[in-house]
Amino acid sequence: MRYILIIWIVASTSLFSQTIDYNTKDGYVAKGYDVVAYFQNKAVEGEEQYSTRYDGVKFKFSSEENLNTFLENPTKYIPQYGGYCAYAIAVNSKKVDINPKTFEIRNGKLYLFYNSWGNNTLKKWRKKNVKGLQEKADQNWEAIKFG
Repeated sequence: MRYILIIWIVASTSLFSQTIDYNTKDGYVAKGYDVVAYFQNKAVEGEEQYSTRYDGVKFKFSSEENLNTFLENPTKYIPQYGGYCAYAIAVNSKKVDINPKTFEIRNGKLYLFYNSWGNNTLKKWRKKNVKGLQEKADQNWEAIKFG
């Protein structure tokens, strides 16, 4: 009985410590772009010397100032949907890679998008009902964020 209790505690603790699935295709969230700089309307690649880990994943920043800004309030700067394409999450409920130069700050949140081979999903996002897409993406993300 004692061993069953120990196994149950370990298993349930493991479930609750799991973080969301972040897009870290190039080893960093946002492909190593500075998530704080996006809020200054800039897509800037981060530097290795200004990097940190948060929620089990790595982030890079273009300056020590931006790194410190992130450390003060990390959740403010984390991209929506783990850094996957917001449009693909909304429309297809699929985790699709992004172009780190294609982004939008809306209502104080960072959204990243796929943009390649003439398929700019940010343009599609803006042409459609953005609020409706955000709501759909939020619902879809809840179902797929751990897988």
